[in-house]
Amino acid sequence: MAKGHRSQIKRERNANKDTRPSAKLSYARVSVQKACFVLDAIRGKDVTTALAILEYNPRYASSIIKKLLESAVANAENNNGMNVENLYVAECYANKGPTMKRVRPRAQGRAYRIEKRMSHITVVLDER
Repeated sequence: MAKGHRSQIKRERNANKDTRPSAKLSYARVSVQKACFVLDAIRGKDVTTALAILEYNPRYASSIIKKLLESAVANAENNNGMNVENLYVAECYANKGPTMKRVRPRAQGRAYRIEKRMSHITVVLDER
């Protein structure tokens, strides 16, 4: 456990805060597995290449991630004053969100559970 006054503990915690521009989308209606296929394609790429990949990727998750990446770029420009040409996708990952449980009727009076999965998608940019 950390020693010191509460304000001192908070000050130390905030000093270690990540200052890289990022964007996070919570409760995206796409499963983690499907989102990761698209995220793997853009990880480590520069922003213009990543946006081009997402533009022509046929998967549903690519449209969601494209908007998220554009938001992260806007955060980098407006909040951090970074140049767009120097930015690249440093980190991108999808974490598991809550699952909506639905029931479908099946043969002979049975009921099958349908699980509609959600994910929390994060994109972190950095300068080269």
